[in-house]
Amino acid sequence: MDIKALRFDPVTVEPEPGEPAAGRLVDGDPRFRTWNLEEVDGSLYAGIWESTPGTWRIEYDEWEYFHILEGHSIVTSDDGAVYDLRPGDRLILRPGFKGTWQVIETTRKDYVIRL
Repeated sequence: MDIKALRFDPVTVEPEPGEPAAGRLVDGDPRFRTWNLEEVDGSLYAGIWESTPGTWRIEYDEWEYFHILEGHSIVTSDDGAVYDLRPGDRLILRPGFKGTWQVIETTRKDYVIRL
C-alpha cells in the first residue's frame, strides 16, 4: 500500500540519543534526543528534536525549517544576528548559516530538513 499521509507522532518512534559534534561544544553538557519520523531518499528528514541546556557551534550545509514547541534557546549567527526562540517561534536556517545554538531551558522543536 502506498500511504500518502503520516501521523506526526513521536510515540511511534524510539528517540536517538546525541550530543554536539566533536570540537563544537562551547559550554555545558547538552544531550539530544531525536525522533526521526520521516526520511525520504536521504535528502529530506522530518521529526522532533530535543536538547538539554548548553551551547555549541552550528554550521548548516542543509536547509532547515523548525518550530519551537517547548523551552528557550538563543541562536546567534556569526554576523551578530540573534534569534531568541520560545514556544511558537519558527525559523529557517539556510545552507551556509554559521553561529551558535544556546539552550537556556530544555528545548523541543519539530523540524523539516532538506539536504
